[in-house]
Amino acid sequence: MPSLLSNRLAKRVLRPAFALVEQRLERATSALQADLDALHHEVADLRRRSYGLGLLLDQAGREGHRMPTATQVDALVREVRAVTGEDGERVRHDITVAYRHLVALEALGTGGLGGSLSDVCGRLATVPLLDPPGGEVLEIGAGQGLFAVALRRMLQRGGVEARLTIVDPLDGPPARADAVRSNLALCGGGPAAGARVVPGGFADPGVRERVADRAYGVIVVNGEHDLAAVRELAVPGAVVVLGDQRRTTGFTGLGRVAESVYCRVG
Repeated sequence: MPSLLSNRLAKRVLRPAFALVEQRLERATSALQADLDALHHEVADLRRRSYGLGLLLDQAGREGHRMPTATQVDALVREVRAVTGEDGERVRHDITVAYRHLVALEALGTGGLGGSLSDVCGRLATVPLLDPPGGEVLEIGAGQGLFAVALRRMLQRGGVEARLTIVDPLDGPPARADAVRSNLALCGGGPAAGARVVPGGFADPGVRERVADRAYGVIVVNGEHDLAAVRELAVPGAVVVLGDQRRTTGFTGLGRVAESVYCRVG
């Protein structure tokens, strides 16, 4: 029996149906090609944007990348809320502002802010929300000083005009006295704002004597240091941020955000 499709009469009868199928296939193919072309352009645009963002936010020249994920920010919001007791919307807003300060200051300043993205943003958001007393800020082991400047800006948003005291040996790259002073001047934390740099190690009695002329409402401690000596410099109710310190003797613990522990004095 000859095939139906080889029959002339069948071909004549089915020709309109074949033509309709071909038209529909052409329309479907054209639509698919248009979608593929649009997708190609979107991917190319995303690649261009990703490259530019990478130049701004990747790990080059700093300890870690500056590209947060939604999961990372959500976890940070929960941790800051647990320490501060603040509303989640307020906390998320302040973390967002802290992130923008971080990116802006690293783009303008010399060097970068030490620590992970979560830890830096957590510190910048948490300390002001704890409403520290007074406006004196001491950072021990300050590196290039950009964190202290960023914290000063975050405190300013809440109406606190902070005076910075930075203690660091400043004995070589990346921590150098000229870099710290340049950052302080660039970011509005220079001598006119009461900012000062005290070179040397905190273990040096002479250094502690120099910084003891002020009583501090915020003390940020990077590395292992004598907490009894730290406590002597703090006003009652001061906020103390401990980085690598494993013990919190003499302080009231408030909790942890990222890699830092937060405490109160007295």
